[in-house]
This record gives sequence, C-alpha cells and structure tokens, in this order.
Amino acid sequence: MGYSAGAFVVVIGILVFVHELGHFLAARLCKVGVDVFSLGFGPKIFKKKYGRTEYCVSAIPLGGYVKMVGEEPGTTIDPEEQSLSFTHKSLAKKSIIVAAGPAFNFILSLLIFYVIYQFSGIYMGTPVIGKVLENTPAQSAGLKPGDVIKEINQKQIKSFEDIFQIISTGTGEKLDIAIQREGQMMEVSLTPEKRIGKNIFGEDVDKYIIGIMATGETFHEGLNPLQAMERAISDTYGLVKLTVQSVGKMISGSVAANNLGGPLMIAQMAGKQAKAGLVNFAWFIALLSVNLGIINLFPIPVLDGGHLLFFGIEAVTGRSVSEKLRGKLIQIGAAMLVGLMIFVFYNDIVRMINGG
Repeated sequence: MGYSAGAFVVVIGILVFVHELGHFLAARLCKVGVDVFSLGFGPKIFKKKYGRTEYCVSAIPLGGYVKMVGEEPGTTIDPEEQSLSFTHKSLAKKSIIVAAGPAFNFILSLLIFYVIYQFSGIYMGTPVIGKVLENTPAQSAGLKPGDVIKEINQKQIKSFEDIFQIISTGTGEKLDIAIQREGQMMEVSLTPEKRIGKNIFGEDVDKYIIGIMATGETFHEGLNPLQAMERAISDTYGLVKLTVQSVGKMISGSVAANNLGGPLMIAQMAGKQAKAGLVNFAWFIALLSVNLGIINLFPIPVLDGGHLLFFGIEAVTGRSVSEKLRGKLIQIGAAMLVGLMIFVFYNDIVRMINGG
C-alpha cells in the first residue's frame, strides 16, 4: 500500500503541476499577475516567494490552483493593479488562460508518447499465422499455421497489426493474400465473414474476421522523429476519442457508472504500473493526463469548462453572467463534484471489498 501511495503522489503531482503550469504560463504571457502557485490544497507545508508569486506545496495532494490578481468578478482592484487583473483582460485572453490548463495535459500526453516511441520504438507481432480457427474463411481457403502473410490485395504486410487493420476496417470485400509456406510463395483468395463480437465497452458489434490467430512472437522496430511524432499524435487522439466515448456511454447508461474509479483505484493502478516498469508508468500518466484534460473541459461551473461556458455566453450576449447567477451555478457545480467524489470513493471501496 505504501508503494501505491508513493506512486499516486508522483502521478497526481505531475498531472497537477503540468495543468497549473499551463494556467500560470498563459497568465504570465497575457500579463496577468499571479499571487499563488500551489500544488495541493489546505495547509501549506512549503512555500517560497519569487517576485510577486508565492510558490507552495500544500498538505492535500488532490489538486492545485493558481491564484491570479482580480480573478473573481466584483473583486476590488487598486487602479495601479488593473493592468494585471484577470477580470480586466479581454475575453480572448481570459479564454486562453483558462483553456491552457487542459491543453497542457494533452501536450503532456503527446510528449510522453513521443519520448517512448523515440527511444523505445515499437514492438509488433510477426505476420505469421499461429492458429487457424475451424469453420472460417481462412480454413476454407487452406491457410495453415506457420504461413507467413506477405501481401493482402498487393499491399505489403509487415506485421500482424497490418493484417488486423486491413480486415477490421474493410467492408467484407474479397482479399487476395500472398503467403510464404516452407520457403515457397503462393496465393489464396477469401472473403471475410461478418460475425457479432464485443467492442471494448462490451457492446455487440458487427465485425469481419477471416479466422486466424497470431503466434505471439514480436519484433522490434525503431522510429525516426517524424514517425515517433505521428504515433504520439495518433495515440493521444485515440485516448481523447476513447475517453469522450466512454463518458458519453456512461451518461447514456450503455456503460455502467460503477466502472468509474477514484483516488484509491488510481493509487492501486499507479503502484502496479510503477512496478511493471518506467514505460508502463509513463503510459499510465499519459492516460490520466488526457482524462484530466477532458474532465476539466466539462461545462460545469468550478471547472475550466464552466468558465469557458461563461465566456461563451458573454461573447454571444455582449454582457457577462451576473455575479448572483454565477455564484448559484458555481454552488451547483461544486455540489455535483462533491457528489461525484463520494460516488467514486464508494466504487473504490466496493471494488476493494470484492477484491477487484
């Protein structure tokens, strides 16, 4: 448990620091004064002042904040401080400052993936058939274990992932497959078969299969900087898309909300990933960073997305949301977040009791 707690503090510390750093740097870029940059909430256990900003580490490591001059509407600002006031900046600059936090979380994920791919490359499955399933197009076409798939529809195949990509994204069209068997080249033709399978959310979906399985053997391939960046962008986009889909399916009820996890689950997973190695741990941080960025963009008062919603209303109507209405909406948003925290803690406790 101690190992998991340590890993949890490292993960949350990195995510919060990067998120708040986005707000901080954007505020400085837009010439807004920053009074406090804090990692954590509650009593300050460390603080140091440089210039006008006090940098501190607080006791509760479940978040952080950047306190800016004139951040709250209605705050009395000395005339000489108005040039540094957040409230007195344009809507565009205020939006940039607020959006910079989630943006930095996405950038962190991108950079983590880039470093992993640049220095570790990728491991892919060899395009060798390990098993042919019965009563499938592959068996009918005469494919056998040990066959090496070289081409599909004249497209060169380098890995088993290439085979999966062609079949899974296809529409069931006929495939001309060039294989190497015991040193001899030969060609077979087959048509993928549509079957009902499960997606990652456990939903029934139609998918095309030919009925082969990989051997499990892999090979390593290094990537140049451009290839590493392409993979990093693709993985970050994939995580964003998957997270948004997951949230949508939970709201619609097609995915059970008890899949949500809180700090206890994150700590447990952080410990496991840290023990599995640096690459696994870094990948886990990238995953959570994307989640944090998306969650903060929800249009809920208190979150960054709520502030952006207020700015959007002001841009459309030409006037800011009244302080009274803003205050009520923030109270509702805070209550929603407290309720969510209680719910995920409950899920964590139930999961631990059940040995999950």
